Amino acid sequence: MASEEASGSPHRSRREPEGRVPRQDKYSVLLPTYNERENLPLIVWLLVKSFSESGISYEIIIIDDGSPDGTRDVAEQLEKIYGSDKILLRPREKKLGLGTAYIHGMKHATGNYIIIMDADLSHHPKFIPEFIRKQKEGNFDIVSGTRYKGNGGVYGWDLKRKIISRGANFITQILLRPGASDLTGSFRLYRKEVLQKLIEKCVSKGYVFQMEMIVRARQLNYTIGEVPISFVDRVYGESKLGGNEIVSFLKGLLTLFATT
Repeated sequence: MASEEASGSPHRSRREPEGRVPRQDKYSVLLPTYNERENLPLIVWLLVKSFSESGISYEIIIIDDGSPDGTRDVAEQLEKIYGSDKILLRPREKKLGLGTAYIHGMKHATGNYIIIMDADLSHHPKFIPEFIRKQKEGNFDIVSGTRYKGNGGVYGWDLKRKIISRGANFITQILLRPGASDLTGSFRLYRKEVLQKLIEKCVSKGYVFQMEMIVRARQLNYTIGEVPISFVDRVYGESKLGGNEIVSFLKGLLTLFATT
């Protein structure tokens, strides 16, 4: 029997080995840091391990905002260890906000997909291949890690933190009906052009920023997939969530409610 190519049928690319992604896709991890000296070497090692074992093309862009604890020095050492083609240190002089950190990182990203995550080990890189599989299955514009669906969960938080997070998501679901189960999470995969568009639209800062990203995505009819994740509270360092962030969240939520 003649082959498909010989018979004039459209050429089909060779099927990728199971667990791998097409070679043309590259994933840029944006890793904003502030006082993450102890956590940064661990999260980078886990990222490199996960990507390497899955055969995924990647780069890790570290955006340090003038950490006084020496995080930048650690990042420079990691760049030497793993190579500047895999670890890109793109620091800033001071804290300028999460949204601007992503904008800064994307200027240097060469991947067609962007992964955002925390550097404090609360997000385990082992879920990234699942994000990628989910994106491919549904051709989603965004894949978001969810703590509140399937076998997702939160570990290491006290009751106060759990109530704040659950309450924030519950109130947001009632007021905005965004169609996603975890609005305040910050472990996500985006098509690069989608993330660029969303950041242009978003006006929030701090704790409410991630929530607005999902709300705006729904407004713009972007598709969103979800992957259950285990969220583990940081081992080293202190949480950046405080009273000011909670007040800012409530103000931001009301603003979104009034404008969407």
